[in-house]
Amino acid sequence: MRPLKYLTLVGATLVVLLPPLVLVFASLKTHQEFATTGPFDLPHHFDLDNYVTAFTKGNMLRGFANTAVILAVSLTGTVVIGSMAAYAIDRFEFRLRAVVIALFMLATLVPGVTTQVATFKVVDTLGLYDTRWSAVALFLGTDIIAIYIFRQFLRGIPTELDEAAALEGAGPFTIYSRIILPLLKPAIATVVIIKGIAIYNEFYIPFLYMPSQDLGVISTSLFRFKGPFGAQWEVISAGVILVIIPTLIVFLALQRFIYNGFTAGATK
Repeated sequence: MRPLKYLTLVGATLVVLLPPLVLVFASLKTHQEFATTGPFDLPHHFDLDNYVTAFTKGNMLRGFANTAVILAVSLTGTVVIGSMAAYAIDRFEFRLRAVVIALFMLATLVPGVTTQVATFKVVDTLGLYDTRWSAVALFLGTDIIAIYIFRQFLRGIPTELDEAAALEGAGPFTIYSRIILPLLKPAIATVVIIKGIAIYNEFYIPFLYMPSQDLGVISTSLFRFKGPFGAQWEVISAGVILVIIPTLIVFLALQRFIYNGFTAGATK
């Protein structure tokens, strides 16, 4: 039984690692070498010219800059709006509270593609089309997953802390900002990582709402490689590796927050 388990793990590891490995090999080959060698053949010379070409001529630097701006604003808004919504739902009793929670859950069942026509008209009417703010406004809308994570953590924070602060004269916003928010750091880290990676990898929204090349993000900049570098797969491979590296570094550095966040949130 144990050999079968290890064999399964090795097989799964190969399935996951082989495609990135092929991309790394391809990105280090010259155009001639790529055309005459197999995908698993090691490059004869480890040349970084493809990475330089992808980063400079492929407008990857501009893509990273636009992505960073959208990420910073969207994640800040998600944390603030999501934690406030979870705080209000968990700590306050109000009329139609159950209806609000049910509507949040119902919203997750509606396919996003069915609302795109209406969403596009709203964005265009607001004058946000072909600006960074179109993507920010759409990403800023907090999803139910973020609210759920924050609410699960809030359930583990004793209400006695709120009551003690209220006795000292603190209002709801003071209690939220000075007591609740600092205690939500693990949940904030989890939400930032999960939604940050989702925004970083998002293609549809930037492609549809920011068609200008000057507003290209990482995903759309890589997509536009098909034009000037349509036949240069070694350069395209280098561009793909450049896109993967930041998410890989962030995940390896912060993966414990993801696991601890989900585990702590599930047990509280």
